[in-house]
Amino acid sequence: MVSTGAQEQSGQYATHDVTNQPPPLAPYDASQDTALFEGLHREGAGWAEEELRRLGLRAGSVEAQEWGEQANRHEPELRTHDRYGHRVDEVEFHPSWHHLMRVAVGEGLAAAPWADDRPGAHVARTAGGMVWGHTEAGHGCPTSMTYAAVPVLRRQPELAKVYEPLLTSREYDPGLRVPTEKRGLLAGMGMTEKQGGSDVRTNTTTAWPTAEPGMYTLRGHKWFTSAPMCDVFLVLAQAPGGLSCFLVPRVLPDGSRNTFRIQRLKDKLGNRSNASSEPEFDGTVAWLVGPEGRGVKTIIEMVNCTRLDCVMSSATLMRKTLVEAGHHVRHRSAFGARLVDQPLMRNVLADLALESEAATTLTLRLAGAADRVVRGADTDGTETAFRRIATAVGKYWVTKRGPAFIAEALECLGGNGYVEDSGMPRHYREAPLLSIWEGSGNVNALDVLRALSREEGTAEALFGELISVRGADARLDAAVVRLKDMLATGSQAGARRLVEQMALALQASLLVRHAPAAVADAFCATRLGGDWGHAFGTLPDSADVDGILERALPAQG
Repeated sequence: MVSTGAQEQSGQYATHDVTNQPPPLAPYDASQDTALFEGLHREGAGWAEEELRRLGLRAGSVEAQEWGEQANRHEPELRTHDRYGHRVDEVEFHPSWHHLMRVAVGEGLAAAPWADDRPGAHVARTAGGMVWGHTEAGHGCPTSMTYAAVPVLRRQPELAKVYEPLLTSREYDPGLRVPTEKRGLLAGMGMTEKQGGSDVRTNTTTAWPTAEPGMYTLRGHKWFTSAPMCDVFLVLAQAPGGLSCFLVPRVLPDGSRNTFRIQRLKDKLGNRSNASSEPEFDGTVAWLVGPEGRGVKTIIEMVNCTRLDCVMSSATLMRKTLVEAGHHVRHRSAFGARLVDQPLMRNVLADLALESEAATTLTLRLAGAADRVVRGADTDGTETAFRRIATAVGKYWVTKRGPAFIAEALECLGGNGYVEDSGMPRHYREAPLLSIWEGSGNVNALDVLRALSREEGTAEALFGELISVRGADARLDAAVVRLKDMLATGSQAGARRLVEQMALALQASLLVRHAPAAVADAFCATRLGGDWGHAFGTLPDSADVDGILERALPAQG
């Protein structure tokens, strides 16, 4: 008879053999997404395909994935004073943050498209963000704000002449120095205050003109100013003529530090790699951007740009977590079969794939509209009107879908997905931010109503998009009719329901036009036709699950 010790020594009772666990996903190609490349070509940026594929391999590399993990594990730290007691108001980041930022800026994911004459440059940036976003979401905040600052600064040509070439640079040059002595700049914004949030007209920060034309001094306290180590900030404050927009540099032209007292960093649910702060202004030097009293009107273009980036980031999180879920189920078995081969799991994955493709396709359509508008290629104003309403619609709906989507993708990994080092909890914590940033759900829903009632051509542009495929799918046709009825009888209380129907009809119309029949039919049957449950994984038996998954999940080992 063999002794217990001998049995253990022989490995019969070994406890540390690892079986039925997936291998690491990285390295992988983060750009491997058919819908992404189809949209890239369709919206005029096909010339960027090779660059995007190269970026996808870098984003999916072991090194870049580790940067994302480290940037969130080693969070930024506020340093208000130096060792001698001098006020410095600096935030220190882990080297991984700087690695991520250096690639993002160098790849043109900040403001570079504004200096690129190629049609589709803004689409290429959006697609690049969707690929590089597979690494980490937090560093997308300063790149997004930098991108959005350029069209605002153009309202004040003398300021744009100085700062735009540096904001559009592909050089990441961290550290607080005189802006004009740096190789590249980053921009932030300070809009919200503790008493108002999205109601910026209640802002109490004041701005008083100095003897120098265009120069003011600010006094007040901002409530949520992210990326405080940016070089310049666009800020709203109450001037004698009303709420106005100002440019606030961290360092003044003479090399002295502008007053930008960081009271604390926010202890946030997610987005933890990115510092969000409460700065105090006290005699802070600023330059007026746009006319006095027109602050909201001046800065609204920044909001349009950053709202698009919220849609982009939500679509990116969906795609990233779908890829993670698909990888897991290909390598995990239960009850005698691989998870990916089990019909119910395939239903869940296919349902998630539909949602992801709809989000990706809408994001690129919005980016295409933005590109055509800012380039002056919108000859009849239709794209301008479409961009205005569809960006708010997309911001509301796609960002709302993100948390539920990521929770379901996390569940595909089971308990493994609930563990921090899987990365899925970080994605889940990030998702709600995108619905809150640049106006929460109610703000965006009400903004859609405002656009419909006050801005000529918005309803016509939206319905023009929807009816361009009239007759191609009866369920879509019926949804458009219902939507028209809702518009005629709508109220503020029903704004969310209205915007939801707009978003679903818009996504369906895009998929009917551009996606394979398996995708478009299943989306219309479920999201518009009512042949669907209340959770992901409730596609009808008629859905071509195999066709959907073959398109959605990259062929990896």
